[in-house]
Amino acid sequence: MVCNCDNCNKCECRNKIDDFNIKIDSKESLVIALAGNPNVGKSTVFNALTGLKQHTGNWPGKTVANASGDYIYKDRKFTLVDLPGTYSLLANSVEEEVARDFICFGKPYATIVVADATCFERNLNLLYQVMEITDKVVLCLNLLDEAKRKGIYIDIEKLGKELGIPVIGTCARKKEGLNELIDKVYNISLDKEKYTPKRIKYSDFIEEKIENLIPKLDDILGNEIDLRWVALRILEGDASIIDSISRYIYEKKEVN
Repeated sequence: MVCNCDNCNKCECRNKIDDFNIKIDSKESLVIALAGNPNVGKSTVFNALTGLKQHTGNWPGKTVANASGDYIYKDRKFTLVDLPGTYSLLANSVEEEVARDFICFGKPYATIVVADATCFERNLNLLYQVMEITDKVVLCLNLLDEAKRKGIYIDIEKLGKELGIPVIGTCARKKEGLNELIDKVYNISLDKEKYTPKRIKYSDFIEEKIENLIPKLDDILGNEIDLRWVALRILEGDASIIDSISRYIYEKKEVN
């Protein structure tokens, strides 16, 4: 839901974005995350959609640059946040931590994952991790022209059914498929369409540990974040997720 309160820079929905030093020109702008591996054409998608309406800066407390830009579709304003190119969200690097935290705690209205159609399997790691965090995911299968030249054919409709999310084929350099992409983002952002992404089922032993952790996490976190995903990070021994929960959830509550 878009916030329409009179003092929006003090309300919770706006503060989530303010934590990340993202410039929002309008309180009614719908914030969209743009994620992807390096060299998949993510920046090309970003530039094609936002043109010259871009802002740059640094992520708070990081030397990693951030970029955001605006576009308008069906009389609604969108702010597209270009996340650092990463192969995963496991916080093994500053870039991965930034991307993970924004998707988890920035609460974008939708997340676009840009993937390379010429070697799609390399992109699955990041895609499945995003799908574990949020249901509002759109896969932008880019570089279809390169894939065609290499004799690679991907059944986009079947892939979407398998993943449980919308898949849009694009050739961003030629601006092909981008209108279909932003139309799908529009529908998902405003809850006109809903999807249930496929999530990885682990061994019975791990699934049992996850189920044991979720009620304990629910008592602490409630609906602030996907509890299954937090349980997985804890089982992996990822201490950084605890730090991020403290920073973006509990410190904010103390301030407010």
